Amino acid sequence: MIYIKTLTLALLASLFGASTWAQSAAQQLPAIQLSAGMHLIQAEVAETQEQRAIGLMHRSSMPTNAGMLFVFEQAGVQCFWMKNTLLPLSIAFVADDGSIVNIADMQPMSEASHCSTKPVRYALEMNQGWFAKRAIKAGSKLRGGPWK
Repeated sequence: MIYIKTLTLALLASLFGASTWAQSAAQQLPAIQLSAGMHLIQAEVAETQEQRAIGLMHRSSMPTNAGMLFVFEQAGVQCFWMKNTLLPLSIAFVADDGSIVNIADMQPMSEASHCSTKPVRYALEMNQGWFAKRAIKAGSKLRGGPWK
């Protein structure tokens, strides 16, 4: 009987993947350094579908200059929501040259959709108000990471 339960759990894990089991906990991803003018950012990089789906869910806090950079395989209108995300966040949608296309503020635990105004491959989430407090807006450029 124990063998059948173990086999069943192994089968379920292989069918649904590890993300099904880990979605109730915050993920920690490797970080890179970015800059917005003189402001430095330590951004974890979410580049797989699974990493992007979990994003910053289940975190109760985040350091001031920390964030998450979402990297997509190809440019498209990218949309985000805040289901299971406890922190208020601002998101910058970023073009291939590092220029910010648009920024949106997002409320915790909301299923409201926030989308880029044109196709992009990148999105950067920071604590809410981070961009506004530093006068970073549409047209501002990010450097580092994919924007050397």
